[in-house]
Amino acid sequence: MKKQIAIGNDHAGTTLKFKLLEALQGDEYEFLNIGTDDNASVDYPDYIHPLAKTVETNRVDFGVAICGSAQGVSITANRHPKVRAAVCWNKEIAELARQHNNANVLCLPARFLSEDEAPEIVRVFLNTAFEGGRHQRRVEKIEL
Repeated sequence: MKKQIAIGNDHAGTTLKFKLLEALQGDEYEFLNIGTDDNASVDYPDYIHPLAKTVETNRVDFGVAICGSAQGVSITANRHPKVRAAVCWNKEIAELARQHNNANVLCLPARFLSEDEAPEIVRVFLNTAFEGGRHQRRVEKIEL
């Protein structure tokens, strides 16, 4: 069964989103496109709140949020209960975000990643399991 992934972006992430969808085509993922498909300036919360809602309600397995720095999309997504959004700029950070934090939304900084490294970061994030154990206790303490 394919993993269900919501992917959302603002104008700064449009090009990277389409490169990711192309690079990951045929993989074990099915994408729900919640982002803009244009390069005209938009407000990232208009796209990231709906993306986070799909993760929060278990409509999808994971989310991928993209903007210029990844900071805005991360802050927005993390406003939602049950969402743990992590800014990741390399495979090692993506792996740790899943293993230790059980992150369920990957936030990518489009202006700081190459088209070659971004798909690998996504694959690592989506295919790394949460370790649980001592990390589970910490993750449980995140929600207020």
